[in-house]
Amino acid sequence: MLQSVDLDTRISAAETISPLHPVGATAVRLIDRRGTDKTRPLVFVAQTARRAADIAAILRALEPAAKVAYFPPWDCLPYDGLSPSRAVMGQRMGVLRWLTNRKNLPEIVVTTAEALVRRVPPRSIWKTLHREFRAGEAFDVKAMRPFLQSLGYLFDDRVDEPGEAAIRGRVVDFFPAGGDLPCRIEHEKGRIVSIRSYDPVTQRTIDEIECLIVDPASEIVGDETAPEPVSDARLAKGRRKLETVFDYLGAADLLLEEGADRRAEAFIEAAEAAHEEAREASSARARADLPAPSKILLTSAQWREQVARSLAAVIDDPAEDDAERVASLRNLAAENAPWAALRDLVGQGKTPLRVVIAAGTRALLNDWHRRARRNLGGEWERATGWSIVETSPAGSNWSMLLPISEGFVLRDRGVVVVTPQDLGGRTAANASGQGQAALLAHLDDYEIGDAVVHIDHGVGILRGLETIERDGRTMDALRLSYADDASLLVPMEEIGALWRYGADPGDLKLDRLKGEGWLNRRNDLLQRVQDTARGMVDLMSKRRRSKARALKPERRTFERFCAGFPHALSPDQSAAVDAVLADLASGRPMDRLVCGDVGFGKTEVGFRAAAVAVSAGRQAAIIAPTTVLAQQHTRAALRRFRSLGIEVAHLSRLTAPDEAKRVKAGLKSGEIRLVVGTHALCAEDIAFKDLALVVIDEEQRFGARHKSRLRALAPGGHVLTMTATPIPRTLQASFVGLNDISVIATPPVLRRPIRTILAPFDDDVVRDALQREKRRKGQSFVVCPRVEDIAPMADRLKALVPELEVAVVHGKLPVETIDEVMLRFGEGGGDVLLATNIIESGLDVPAANTMIVWRPDRFGLAQLHQLRGRVGRGSRRGTAFLLTDPAVELGETARSRLQTLERLSGLGAGFTISTRDLDLRGAGELLGEEQAGHLQLVGLSLYRHLIERALVVAEGKPVADDWTPDIVLGASGSIPADYVPDPAARINLYSRIDRLRERSSLELLVEEIGDRFGPIPAETKILLKAAELRLRCRELGVQKLASGPKGTAAAFRTKDDAARHEGLKLPAGWKWNDTKLVSPKGGETVAERFVAARSLLETIDAPAA
Repeated sequence: MLQSVDLDTRISAAETISPLHPVGATAVRLIDRRGTDKTRPLVFVAQTARRAADIAAILRALEPAAKVAYFPPWDCLPYDGLSPSRAVMGQRMGVLRWLTNRKNLPEIVVTTAEALVRRVPPRSIWKTLHREFRAGEAFDVKAMRPFLQSLGYLFDDRVDEPGEAAIRGRVVDFFPAGGDLPCRIEHEKGRIVSIRSYDPVTQRTIDEIECLIVDPASEIVGDETAPEPVSDARLAKGRRKLETVFDYLGAADLLLEEGADRRAEAFIEAAEAAHEEAREASSARARADLPAPSKILLTSAQWREQVARSLAAVIDDPAEDDAERVASLRNLAAENAPWAALRDLVGQGKTPLRVVIAAGTRALLNDWHRRARRNLGGEWERATGWSIVETSPAGSNWSMLLPISEGFVLRDRGVVVVTPQDLGGRTAANASGQGQAALLAHLDDYEIGDAVVHIDHGVGILRGLETIERDGRTMDALRLSYADDASLLVPMEEIGALWRYGADPGDLKLDRLKGEGWLNRRNDLLQRVQDTARGMVDLMSKRRRSKARALKPERRTFERFCAGFPHALSPDQSAAVDAVLADLASGRPMDRLVCGDVGFGKTEVGFRAAAVAVSAGRQAAIIAPTTVLAQQHTRAALRRFRSLGIEVAHLSRLTAPDEAKRVKAGLKSGEIRLVVGTHALCAEDIAFKDLALVVIDEEQRFGARHKSRLRALAPGGHVLTMTATPIPRTLQASFVGLNDISVIATPPVLRRPIRTILAPFDDDVVRDALQREKRRKGQSFVVCPRVEDIAPMADRLKALVPELEVAVVHGKLPVETIDEVMLRFGEGGGDVLLATNIIESGLDVPAANTMIVWRPDRFGLAQLHQLRGRVGRGSRRGTAFLLTDPAVELGETARSRLQTLERLSGLGAGFTISTRDLDLRGAGELLGEEQAGHLQLVGLSLYRHLIERALVVAEGKPVADDWTPDIVLGASGSIPADYVPDPAARINLYSRIDRLRERSSLELLVEEIGDRFGPIPAETKILLKAAELRLRCRELGVQKLASGPKGTAAAFRTKDDAARHEGLKLPAGWKWNDTKLVSPKGGETVAERFVAARSLLETIDAPAA
């Protein structure tokens, strides 16, 4: 039996190291402490998981040859009923597998106390689990599915998340659970042809891989049930006895950051308390399945024993002289001349410091390498490792790839490390964003069950993909369903007549196949779209002629303001800020929409725009739709604008009369330069002296009348609108050129995906979830679809969790009550907020991490995504429970939609979700009612196509006709199901091929298909060759190209098209027949006909003699 050890005594006797809070400095010290004994790793126990992950990444960059492992904790708590993510389990299992290789151990293991106290699978499992793949080796594709299932991988049609896999034809895709990128194995005749990593978004190859090691995606392995959720109970009841990480480590040197030992013991105590609460709340049967804490965690005594055995040093409170050895550069950007301040710092001592410019990306490093050379002078070199820097002469200058955002000075080493953020504020550290391109890339993608519009038959539902016979040819066709149970088969060569509608099929009225209604509506709409386009062209013309006073920030003032933002901007945030600054300086009125997922940092873009306006001596107004949101923005603005010495005024319904009078007078006189408020700023008695900028937050929550008034506040001024509803209705004006757009699709660094769980409502689940959140000092939301659901749910919650304070808010309460309840909850008052979707946007509660949605089938997907974005906005990961009514059987469509939300839980998923579930009825708020009506008639994709063409005509430019050449060669080609098994993926490939208009785009698509799905089969090569001929026919004006055994003919579309080529020098036997050019060369086989057809087109395209 283990004896309790006085760990405090052991800690007191251990070596003490001062904490070096800049993570880069901590990482440098760890590099130094690597031992020479390769069988004894250094284990660094960080204070938090985030700090541990950052330090591990920095260590790998400091010394690329160093063997560094990061062992994370589970991203869920003991007994909370949740499963850890496959990414976390994969990382953990990868480190455990590495620790079994005693000949090649990691030199440094970075982890946390919570990770170390949790028990792990035994070392014996690795005798059968370890698997490596190399190009050229034998490969049994039939064994891959059971193998990957036994490791906990989930099979999906598209692999883009850790722990997913797909097998199709000669390609196996899977995302190693502990890896950074998914991988693709291409095989042929029982051997691996290649192994490549690829981009999870574009699905295109990034790099070749020599050796691929597959780590489990679960800590329960060895059978085909592993993809089931991992839980404490399943882990403890497994066939093998669990061990500890210390068993894997063997002899090791443990380095504890200050407080890590207390965190471990607090974690164990919390688990024991959670176990007792779970036992009390469970049935007798459930209690029997509940493992004791000692089965899944170390006990306090065991923890102390293990630490005492391995402890090498403790990072304790800082010594007084530590500030002389190590300093942060956090305030350097606030200096009036940061480069001059850096020069002074470098030359302060007897010996000049070595300078290292550090940046996280190569492009950024190149930029700041040039800036450093220009501002500091001297010779600059690139460092590939920290040892190069430390052994260089005093005064040397280096640039180095390092993922840090805060620099530091190591005086005892004679080194200063500086980041772009230290010198230029937080905007300096980012590359341009790709948000809008990523969003638009999949706007027209199809899924089975989507609403679609056929140009000749109207609105129907896409039911599936079938194989048909037509004119003696076998081809794929789409089956569409219409009103009165009618259906239509659309051959894939006619897919160009089809468009995604872009709304929930359940909300639509389908057209009748034999009715005249659709054709009448379509023809009427075509005329009205032309009228709309002319109006739009007039508006755009007026915008281009409009003038506005240019606003350019004073560089040092603006950088000082930006330095007050405590985080690095995401790439998309940075791109949005750059675009806004360019708009403000352009001399024309800005009209920009910033569109981004919930919690992605749109407000900071608005603040920076306001900072430019007020620092130029002019006025700015930030307007929010609710009092609660306006209050939250005011608090944030008070913190941010303090450095500029700018008064931040607030005006809303809650503003006292005397204060409101003062604010109005200050706005009129110009004494108040920045005001944050609600639609109270739209009142008739509001006047500004010199309003330069209006920032409208959550613009979709304002009516058209209010928005018109808000824009009128700053005639000839700048308008920045922001929306957290990332759906295409808010993009429509940008699609047609009425305003500019910035899309923020990349998440903040510290934001974690919301865990989403779809399940029937269960009292135990609800009780456990709410009590667990209360235990960790957090808050919860419970959301109902209707006001009449609130009272019954309140009674239910009172019975389940009587000890919790439940606040209630819904749309039928007085506005004053709504504001009071929501403000109080946002400030920490109450444990649970029971509400309707009134909380969908405009409420920021950092302590809220749990949401329960009752009857999610009664919400739209975009609504549900907005709702779940209310949780997990602080330091903890959020969880959303979508709880259905057990007494109501969900239809197939409803279940599929909710499973889509459960699956798309990644950050930025709002864009993907919204394109699947667009509420077109709300478009009138942005487009005006007439355009909104047009949109509802034909759907988003077709309307966008029609309006873009109409705009070209209205501007007096030539527009290419919509026509598709007919290629008749005896075979049309196809995409076999065994090559691309997912029907939706096949449909989208057919659609992309059909919509190609340039041969260069076809070449790229051919590369992509081969890259994603493996060697292209003969049927698909025919399809792609026919697409190439079709493109060439469009260029030449050939309406029909046919080839058979007796010859080949090209029929031109018009006499003018034919006349352009009548001067050709024709080979013998060729002849003109009116507008048709005929060649005697044909072919018996399809391949011969392709050659003959291509030869005919090349002759037509040849320069005239």
